[in-house]
Amino acid sequence: MNINMPTSLAGGRYQLGQLVGRGGMAEVHVATDTRLGRTVAVKIMRADFATDSIFLERFRREAHSVAQMNNPNIVNIYDSGEETVTTETGEIEHLPYLVMEYVKGQTLRDILKVNGALSQRDAEQVMMGVLNALEYSHRMGIIHRDIKPGNIMISEQGVVKVMDFGIARAIDDSAATMTQSQGVVGTAQYLSPEQARGESVDMRSDLYSAGCVLYEMLTGRPPFTGDSAVAIAYQHVSEVATPPSTIVPGLPKMWDSICAKAMAKDRQNRYATASEFKNDLLTFMNGGVPMAAAFNPLTDLTNMKARKQAEMDAATVPMAPATDAPTQAFNPVTGQFEAVPNPNGGVETKTRAEQRAKAVQERKKKQIIIASVVGSIVVLLAVIGIFFALNGHKNTADLVSVPDFTDTSNISQARVEEQLKALGLKLDARDDATSSQPKGTITKQNPQGGRKVAKGSTVSVWFSTGPQAVPVPDVSGKTQEEAKSILEAAGFKVGNVKTVDNATIAKDQVVNTDPAANSKQTKGTIITLYISSGMTKIPDGLVGQAKDSVIAQLKQAGLTQITIESEYSDSVQSGAVTRIDPGSGSTVEMGTAVTIWVSTGKQQTSVPNVAGMNYADAKALLEGYGFQVNVSGPQDGTVASMSPNGGSKADNGSTITLTTKAQPATDTGDNSNGNTTDNNQQQPQH
Repeated sequence: MNINMPTSLAGGRYQLGQLVGRGGMAEVHVATDTRLGRTVAVKIMRADFATDSIFLERFRREAHSVAQMNNPNIVNIYDSGEETVTTETGEIEHLPYLVMEYVKGQTLRDILKVNGALSQRDAEQVMMGVLNALEYSHRMGIIHRDIKPGNIMISEQGVVKVMDFGIARAIDDSAATMTQSQGVVGTAQYLSPEQARGESVDMRSDLYSAGCVLYEMLTGRPPFTGDSAVAIAYQHVSEVATPPSTIVPGLPKMWDSICAKAMAKDRQNRYATASEFKNDLLTFMNGGVPMAAAFNPLTDLTNMKARKQAEMDAATVPMAPATDAPTQAFNPVTGQFEAVPNPNGGVETKTRAEQRAKAVQERKKKQIIIASVVGSIVVLLAVIGIFFALNGHKNTADLVSVPDFTDTSNISQARVEEQLKALGLKLDARDDATSSQPKGTITKQNPQGGRKVAKGSTVSVWFSTGPQAVPVPDVSGKTQEEAKSILEAAGFKVGNVKTVDNATIAKDQVVNTDPAANSKQTKGTIITLYISSGMTKIPDGLVGQAKDSVIAQLKQAGLTQITIESEYSDSVQSGAVTRIDPGSGSTVEMGTAVTIWVSTGKQQTSVPNVAGMNYADAKALLEGYGFQVNVSGPQDGTVASMSPNGGSKADNGSTITLTTKAQPATDTGDNSNGNTTDNNQQQPQH
């Protein structure tokens, strides 16, 4: 059925973008929620399943299962609905869709495919996220039933997200065994033994699948492989997986026990809850001894086979004749032998006819289960036959499988054309000018590899025209996530992210890039981002510089909250900065308040007037004020003048020059006649 796929949903609210994933029953597109302005993922039912009631019910069940859950390790469902579309024949169909959280990252399957086995620590971290999700969903009454690497997303921030609850069931609903319409659900390589047998499932079934995922993370390969899903399912039921430590040299053997306990054939021997599984992981990774250390997988397998044989025997072997003691019969519901009181016990009478009837009932039950599996296969084959019958009754000999050229992308265009021609197909070679791959690299094809097409069909193959040189976008002032999105949209890759101090860019925003913005680089070039730390540096060497120069430099460093103080300084000239707080060279947050002190010069003191004083007293007084004294004239004379003059201002510690003159002589004695004598007249002549 060909359907004209819409470009938007819900009346234009969700604008669909590129296809980012395709599963067994749905396609996933990245989309924009125009109402809330956010990027979302939209899961749309595949057109060829739009009329299939089983798939429709499964799709709707996913919305109901996940909508009630809110956990950081589970992909959130935001909205759901059904879009009316028109087929090429003009018929109206309804395509259901789910609007989900958009997780930018990779599936665990893709990571394992590229990198192989993970480190022990990485495996533990991923498994802790998965078990957190299962612990929550089980508490909410939901069993996932399809835990596998393809349903585990690892975001770019390293957050584990479990997705695709498309075959999840409520715990009450999961108690039923497989029916013909229900079929065997799950993925063969991660299927629990009870799922493989078509029996009831419970929380421990999810934990078995989680154990298989842990095994693959540690070893790089699933625990069981085979040529068919049936062969793999048989191994899940009947064989013990090779211990991981024998596959990975040096891996601690305790991982063997943890994986084996999670993957116990008898679910009663598995971890009872996701929390119990988590605690064992944490105990081991923190140096303790987990409870799994006592688990023996061989004993588990032996006991499981014994139990199943006992179930079969209980359904076919008649019970022993009644005696005075109660007889023992195996109860397949409880998995234990239970007492059946004989008639003499007075509790209940079990006749041989009843025993045979019960045995027949058990055999019929097993036959129904087997018939269900066979019936499902027959129905599937019938559907395939009808499909081909309705599509022109084409002879299968006229159909050929399209080669997957994307797996061998280094082959030439001529070689591609040659291979297609040999299959009776035509090449439609196209240029891919948006690719960052080397010139000639095959980037995509349509139809995809492995698809069956009629001979004579055309296969479109895109060849890269080579990396283009384009300007590096200017992402300064953007957040790291915004910058990464812009650069990747332009065809670049973000490599290292470094933190630097910057005076003008706010914390956690991009300062610059390397290569620089607007420089032309080939697509695919790795760009280094420099992110602002929100810190800046007070410039060096500010002390001694003029006040205005210091203020300008501080503002240039993003420090605008400046307080100015004044102080005397004997060493820094007036108008220059004497000190700063925080000190020069300090790293501080942007906007930090800074105080600077500006010199007013040396402190000055009023000079006391010592004119007319004898020199000794004048000198003592001036030195008491902190001045130096220089004398011109006799030191036993009287101060005649001084420089600077008394009463003026002078710098502390400056020198005062005193000019002195001799003091006049005085005669205090009496003459012989008792008369006072004039000293000037009696002074000898020189």
